[in-house]
Amino acid sequence: MTQQAPVIISEASSFASDVFAKRHPALVERLVAAWPFGPEQHRALSALAEEGVHGVIRPLPDTAADAGLWHEWGSEFYGRPWAEVPFLWAESFFYRRLLEATGYFEPGPWRGVDPFAPFKQTELAGEVVSAEIAALDDVVELVDDELGQALLLSSLWGNRADLSFQITAGRGTEASSLVADDSARLWELLQSEAGGTVALIADNAGSEMVADLVLIDHLLTRGLAREVTLHVKPSPYYVSDATLADVADCLRALLLSKGEAQAVGERLREAAALGRLRVEADSFFCAPFDFTAMPEALRQEFTSVAVTILKGDLNYRRLVGDRWWEPTTSFAEVTERFPGRVAALRTLKSDVIVGLETGTLAGLNSTSAHWRTSGAHALVQVRA
Repeated sequence: MTQQAPVIISEASSFASDVFAKRHPALVERLVAAWPFGPEQHRALSALAEEGVHGVIRPLPDTAADAGLWHEWGSEFYGRPWAEVPFLWAESFFYRRLLEATGYFEPGPWRGVDPFAPFKQTELAGEVVSAEIAALDDVVELVDDELGQALLLSSLWGNRADLSFQITAGRGTEASSLVADDSARLWELLQSEAGGTVALIADNAGSEMVADLVLIDHLLTRGLAREVTLHVKPSPYYVSDATLADVADCLRALLLSKGEAQAVGERLREAAALGRLRVEADSFFCAPFDFTAMPEALRQEFTSVAVTILKGDLNYRRLVGDRWWEPTTSFAEVTERFPGRVAALRTLKSDVIVGLETGTLAGLNSTSAHWRTSGAHALVQVRA
């Protein structure tokens, strides 16, 4: 299989260019509006936003705790325009630089303060999460197969949570918008390996994490997994990515609810106390690499589990490599270097994709020029 060129921030990827030209400056504006930052933080954030559009990449200061690692990781990129380097690396480094600008890792009052917390908390306290939590009382009445599929699709669609926990899941718009659907293979795999350990690599906090926790509860209570390891980010990343604190916030939201949602929260708290639900936060998940660069400890873990479920767009990019693959390239071939069985649950929000049928690709190309990045489509892909 021929290695394809990586996605870079160029005209070839209007999405990647838009992220740096529009989304990042808008994010900086939102952060400045949300926090009482001092003048140094204002200057650092403004300079970072401007650098990402018009400047060249500057390394972390030598005083940063992880400066040595990043000096090594970016040695071939520093001093070059952001538009000339791989999108996956550049986007990851942008967020590391953003945390440096806010003082997240430095001694002082801003140390350990998640700059994205206001956005996450607003979503968690919003009507969408309240509605999906309340809807659990209805969805739980479904028979096992339909219930499992409804919860899987809720977890898949993530931050399109208005689609979550619908009794029609699997028969409505959620299913019809799947460009690839290996969900039946995933359930067969879980059933054949029942009683083993499942690893779930999380994506977003808020409504998506609530859906992930409910899916985890289903796997544990139905005996499809003896244990679940939930992998989250060790520090704030990509605005909405889940950390341990976000998992705790979502669990509390369930526990403070009523009915089935509260019961789910209580079961999950007990599962954690018994070691059946473990939350891990390896530093690799904030590194600027795809999964072929994972440390040996993670590789051994994912080799030994029944299946690793990867959530979201960024994890998909890291799974297949953020490269310009032909969309009909085999998912199994591209992911063959990932250790163990793997399933990807992803809403399409970036350029890279593999594993499509020829007819599906033709239909997508004929209906929308932006189907790869619009978030209107999703997929479930499995390599067993």
